[in-house]
Amino acid sequence: MTTTPQSVDRALAILDAVADAPGPVGAKELARGLGCSLSTVYHLLGPLTARGHLTRTAQGYAPGPRVPALHRSFQRHLRLAPGIGELLPRLRRATGAEAYYTAYRGGLITVVDSTAPVADTANPFTPGPEVRAHATAHGKALLAGLPRPVRRRYLAEHGMARFTDRTITAADRFEAELDRVRGQGFAVSMGEADPAYTCLAVALPGPRADGTVHALSVSLATTDFRRRGGEIRAAVARAAQALAD
Repeated sequence: MTTTPQSVDRALAILDAVADAPGPVGAKELARGLGCSLSTVYHLLGPLTARGHLTRTAQGYAPGPRVPALHRSFQRHLRLAPGIGELLPRLRRATGAEAYYTAYRGGLITVVDSTAPVADTANPFTPGPEVRAHATAHGKALLAGLPRPVRRRYLAEHGMARFTDRTITAADRFEAELDRVRGQGFAVSMGEADPAYTCLAVALPGPRADGTVHALSVSLATTDFRRRGGEIRAAVARAAQALAD
């Protein structure tokens, strides 16, 4: 089994801790969280700050100026559909629901972009790694577009944890759900990842030559979706078609 050098693992743990924090984090707090000495943390903070991955403020350490460039690079390598930057806000205005662009690549599913405000910490679908793919509409739409062996490997590696009483956790039921997604051309998750939210997703044409699959989705309160489901579905379908044209 391959092991990560301890210094690399700790440096990445620092990055994760700072990224996940609601505000700047002090070196002492980082040391307590990592369970290591303050001198070790300062030793790792030096190169992270010098390279721009972190920045030091009067209140502590925060994500640095290198982070936006890394995100742009990630999007460039994914080869996002042209016009997605303008389409997501347009879909948000048309539906009144937050809109998302997600992708499967290299065994991982990621929420790549979103109209949800950065300060909206209550939103259950924030940009970054998606660990609840089997319980989300965008996850279903992406997994439905993958070859069965690839999909089974993904589910074996990531599991099918239960998040609400509506989450599908049985492999045979999930395969039946994906058959339904392929048949109707869209995926819905009603309270499966978060009891208060429903999301609807449409996969974009694919998979691409590199094996990636992309999807467009929205999320809104389940009570609202029950009233406007048809309207929401039509708007997402139009947006997806606009990307395909």
